[in-house]
Amino acid sequence: MPRHKIFDMSFARIYPEYVKKVERKGHTVEELHTVLTWLTGYSEETLAEAVADERTVEQFFASAPAMNAHADLITGVICGVRVEEIEDPLMQQIRWMDKLVDEVARGKRITSILRAPKA
Repeated sequence: MPRHKIFDMSFARIYPEYVKKVERKGHTVEELHTVLTWLTGYSEETLAEAVADERTVEQFFASAPAMNAHADLITGVICGVRVEEIEDPLMQQIRWMDKLVDEVARGKRITSILRAPKA
């Protein structure tokens, strides 16, 4: 199976596109950071470092301090594919991130975006 180009893309290249997307829809960088830190365990400071040091998307996820244990609750379609059906673990993480950013941009409540198991 060929390697996906996005794996070797710089996170610093993707991040500004996420910022533009959420701001264009009237949302904030703070909301974006909330979902990114929830997913990956990065802090505000370490997220800024990930952008500054030009690590690849693969390195970004490999060095994530703590992928959220409830990330598998992220479901739905992104880029025409159901995220819960993606077999490649790295691609699934990338699509989880895309899905969360899309939900922020669409104005979904942060409490709904940050999945938690039903009690």
